[in-house]
Amino acid sequence: MEDSPINDPGKAGKTEQQGAESNVPKSGQRPDQGTAPTNDHYRPDPQADRDESSIPAPDVANAKYIHPILAQPPEALTGLQLEERAKVAAGVTAVIKSMEFSWTEGGLNRGTRGLLNMNQKDGFDCSSCAWPDPDDHRSVAEFCENGAKATASDADDKAAGPEFFAKNSLAELSKMTDRDQNNAGRLTHPLVKRPGDNHYSPIEWSEAFQIIGRELNALDSPNEAVFYTSGKVPNEPAFLFQLFAKQFGTNNLPDCSNMCHESSGAALSPTLGLGKGSVTLNDIYEAEVILIIGQNPGTNHPRMLTALQKAKRNGAKIISVNPLLEAGLNHFKNPQDFMNPLRALGALLGDGTQITDLFLQVRVDGDMALLRGIMKHLFEAEDVNPGQVVDRAFIAEYTTGFESFEQNIRNTRWEDIEELSGITRAQLLEAANMLATKKKIITCWAMGVTQQRQGVQTIQEIVNLHLMKGAIGKPGAGTCPVRGHSNVQGDRTMGVWEQPTKEFQDSLGKEFNFQPPYEHGYDTVEAIKAMYKGKTKVFFSLGGNLLAAGPDTEVIAEGMRKQKLTVFVGTKLNRGHLVTGKTSLLLPCFTHADVDMQRSGHQMTSCENSMGVVSQNKGVLVPLEGQMMSEVAIISGVAIATLGERTNIADWVAMTENYDVIRDHISRVIPGFENFNEKLRRPGGFYLPNGPRERKFTTKNGKANFTTTELEKYTLEPDQLILMTVRSHDQFNTTIYDYNDRYRGVHNERRVLFMNREDMADRGIKAKDLIDITSHFKGEKRTVEKFVAVPYDIPRGNVSAYFPEANPLVPIASVAKVSNTPTSKYVIVTVEPTRKTVGAPLNIRLAVEA
Repeated sequence: MEDSPINDPGKAGKTEQQGAESNVPKSGQRPDQGTAPTNDHYRPDPQADRDESSIPAPDVANAKYIHPILAQPPEALTGLQLEERAKVAAGVTAVIKSMEFSWTEGGLNRGTRGLLNMNQKDGFDCSSCAWPDPDDHRSVAEFCENGAKATASDADDKAAGPEFFAKNSLAELSKMTDRDQNNAGRLTHPLVKRPGDNHYSPIEWSEAFQIIGRELNALDSPNEAVFYTSGKVPNEPAFLFQLFAKQFGTNNLPDCSNMCHESSGAALSPTLGLGKGSVTLNDIYEAEVILIIGQNPGTNHPRMLTALQKAKRNGAKIISVNPLLEAGLNHFKNPQDFMNPLRALGALLGDGTQITDLFLQVRVDGDMALLRGIMKHLFEAEDVNPGQVVDRAFIAEYTTGFESFEQNIRNTRWEDIEELSGITRAQLLEAANMLATKKKIITCWAMGVTQQRQGVQTIQEIVNLHLMKGAIGKPGAGTCPVRGHSNVQGDRTMGVWEQPTKEFQDSLGKEFNFQPPYEHGYDTVEAIKAMYKGKTKVFFSLGGNLLAAGPDTEVIAEGMRKQKLTVFVGTKLNRGHLVTGKTSLLLPCFTHADVDMQRSGHQMTSCENSMGVVSQNKGVLVPLEGQMMSEVAIISGVAIATLGERTNIADWVAMTENYDVIRDHISRVIPGFENFNEKLRRPGGFYLPNGPRERKFTTKNGKANFTTTELEKYTLEPDQLILMTVRSHDQFNTTIYDYNDRYRGVHNERRVLFMNREDMADRGIKAKDLIDITSHFKGEKRTVEKFVAVPYDIPRGNVSAYFPEANPLVPIASVAKVSNTPTSKYVIVTVEPTRKTVGAPLNIRLAVEA
C-alpha cells in the first residue's frame, strides 16, 4: 500500500507538510496537476432514455386547500419595506451582518471560533459556495457575509430535538416560513414518521437502518429506489453513497448539479473534453478582460469580488452581462481594506472599487444572441486587421469545426441579434473592441446561463469565443463556470452521476469486487417524473431539499407522497422533510464545522472547489448534545443493514472508523487522486488534473471543437412576460436566513415580483399592488397567488421572483436541451391583480419608491 496514514491511526485527520517543496503555483505558472485525466464524454443521444410522456399541470393555487401539509411556502406576507437599490456591495454593513448572524446563531465563542477556522488550510471548508481559497496567503477572516451566515447556521447552539417535534405536527411545521424552519435549531436525534402518524418521533439508529434495509430489499427492482445528493456533501461520504447505490444495483443518482451546472458539463465535455472550468484563481488576477455572464457574485459568490478587485488593480477590464445591474457588479468595498491603514479611509468614505467597465443589460434568455453579436464584430475587425483579432495559429493546431462556426456567425442577422438580446449593435461593438486585441480573456458564468432553454448552446458559444481568440490553456485565460454549493463539483468527480462512464464503473467494480450496473439511471427531472408516476417506492436524500430546489413543486410533493419510504439525512429542518412517503426517516448528521470523532481519532473529509482544488475539511466545533452521526457512519450503517453478506462488511466498518481507508480506495479508482491521503495533507490541498488548462483536449477526436449552434427565436402573446427566478441576499440555495434582500432594496418580504415600470403601467399595476402570477407551457397553466409588485430596473418584457416561492411556476417538462436542466431562467408568465378577497389588512409599507 502507498505511504498512507492508514498505517498509523494516530495520524488520522492530521495535517502536515509532505516534503519541502511548495505546491503553490507562482504568478505566470500553471499549477502542478499531474497527468491529464481521461475524458468525461456525455452520451451521444442524452434524450434517448427520457420519459417524454406528459404529466398534467398540478392545481398550484388550490394545493393549500387540498393538502394540510404545505409543499409551498405560506402566503402570509411579512411586511414589505422598499428602499433604493444598493450601488455598492460588502463594506462595513457586510462585516456587521456577518458578526450579527454568527453571534446570534452560535453565541460569541462558538460563532467566532467557527468564522476564524473557516477556509483556513488547517480548518474546515465553507459549506456555502465553491469559490476557491487563495493558494498562498489567507487572511485571518477568509470568509464573506454569506459564508458567515452558512457557518453561523451550522454552528447554531439551539436544538430541534424530539420535544420540538412532539409539540409540532408536520402540518403545523409546514405553516412556518422557510426561515423559521431553518432557525428552529440543529437536528439532534434520529426521527421517524410511521404510517398514519402526523408527527416525527424518536427512533433508535439500529431500527432506522433496519427499516431502510427492509424497504430497499423488498423492491421488485433496485431501480425503484432514488438516491439524491446535495452539493454540500464532502467527497468521502459522496463516494460511499454512490458505491452503496451501485452495490445495491442502480445508477439512480440524481443530484443538485442536474438543476444548476449540468448545462456547463454538457457543453464543455464535447468541446474541451472536461466538464469543469479551465482557470485558477491566479488566472483571474492576470486576466486582461473578464466577462461575467448570468451571475450575481455579490450575493452568490461574494469572495469572488476580492479576486475581481485584484484583477482591476492589475489593469483588467470587466464586462458584465445580466438582466439586473446587481450591486456586486457595480462597486465593491472590500472589508479586508479596513484593516489596511493605507486603504481604510478610502474604503470607508469612497464607493470602493468599480467592478464593471461595461454593463450590458441583456434580456432574459438573450445571452446567446449577445455573444454572437460580439463575435460577429470580431470577425469584421479581423477582416480589416488580418491576423490581429482571430488566433489562427491556435485554431489550426488545436481545433476543428472553425469554418462552419465562422460562417454561422457571419450569417446571423443584426436584426435578430438586437431583437433577442435587447442590446444595440453599437453597445456590442464596444464590448468587441475591449476584446479584439486581448488574449488573456476569462468568461465566468452561473445559473443565469445554465438554466436557459438554450443554456448548453450558449455555453458552447462562450467556448467558441475563447477558441477563436486562443484564450484558453494559458495563464490569465480560460473558461470559468462558477459552481454553487461547496462540493457540487466534487460529488460528480466522486461518481455521483446517473450517467457513469464504463471506465469509472469498471474501476469501481474491480476495487470492490462486484459487478456495477451500466445502464443509465434517473437524473433529477426524470426521478421526479418517475416518483410522480409511481415507478419508484424509496427516496433517499443525502442532504439537500429537493422539494424547494426542484421545478414544479406540487409535482415533486405528489411524487413524495407516493413513496413507501422517504429518508432525509440533514442538519436542520427544511420544508422537504415534511412532505413525505408513508414512512419517513429524518436522520441528523454533522456539518462541515463539527468535530467528527471516530475510532481512529479526529477525522477530516475533503471538498473540490470551482477550480479543481481538493482541500481538507476538518471541523472545530463540538457537536450539540444528542445522537448525531457523520454522513459516512450513516451511509455505512445503511449499507451493512441493506447489503448484508452481499458486501464486505469489514470494509464498511474500517471506512467508518478511519476515513483514510476511504481515500485509499478513491486513490485507486479515480484518476488524479493517486496518493490522496498524502496530497490532502499538504497545506491548501492539491490541484486535480485538468486537460484544457494545459491545452490537452481529451475529446473523442483529441481536439477542441467549435460548435455550430442554432439561434432560436420565440414569440409571446401580447400580455406575456418572461420570468427568471433568483436568490435574495439573505439566502443560499434553498436555505433562507432572513426576509431581506438589501442589495435590491427589499426588506422583510420574499413574495415579490420585480417588474419593469412600463410593463406595470400597461397592466394597470402600481407599486406594492397584490398580484397573481400564472405560467404558460404548452396549454398548461400554473398560478401562484398573493405576490407584491415591485418596480425595478429590469428589461421590458422580463420579470423576476425569488425561488423557492416561484418554483411552482416552472413546468417539469420545460428543460434545457441536452442537459435536461429545468428552465428556471425562462418561464412564460402573465400577471394580473389578485382577485381573491384578503381577510386581514395587508402589512405593506413603502419606505422609498423604487
